[in-house]
Amino acid sequence: MTDTYPAFEVSPVPAPGPDTVAPEPFHGIYGMPMFVSVPTSDLAASTDFWVRGLGFFALFSAPGQVVHLRRWMFQDILLVPAGRPAEAPALSVSFSCVLGQVDEIAAACEAALPGSTTGPRTMPWGSVELEVITPENARVVMTAARPYDPESPEAQHLRDIGIEGPGA
Repeated sequence: MTDTYPAFEVSPVPAPGPDTVAPEPFHGIYGMPMFVSVPTSDLAASTDFWVRGLGFFALFSAPGQVVHLRRWMFQDILLVPAGRPAEAPALSVSFSCVLGQVDEIAAACEAALPGSTTGPRTMPWGSVELEVITPENARVVMTAARPYDPESPEAQHLRDIGIEGPGA
């Protein structure tokens, strides 16, 4: 492996910990390095779910054409008018959150659209993930990093596949 880059210096995602606080929603304008377009047959209903359930806010909208949603910096979604697929695709989009938000997001999504969530699940690579199927059948995974414990089964899993954890 080559030199590591201090990625947390440029990322809005905070380092994991039991008292980690999520960053505030980012209202600034920037050149978007990545975004996802989500087709929807009902812009208003989709916007409501993404806002109330997933914690996004409407940054911009052109009525009947597009709704630009955002959470943290670099977490951008464009809702665009189109038909709704019959089922959720295998493809998913993941958004970082912090551990303290996972249950809150699950409850908000279930209140807005009962049966829309699966999980949360503890994953072997050190995260907790909540899968959400949105009203337009998009598969969204909200993922929160867990604090690294070098004695945990997750740390052993990482060592078994050749990844040394922090401080190794």
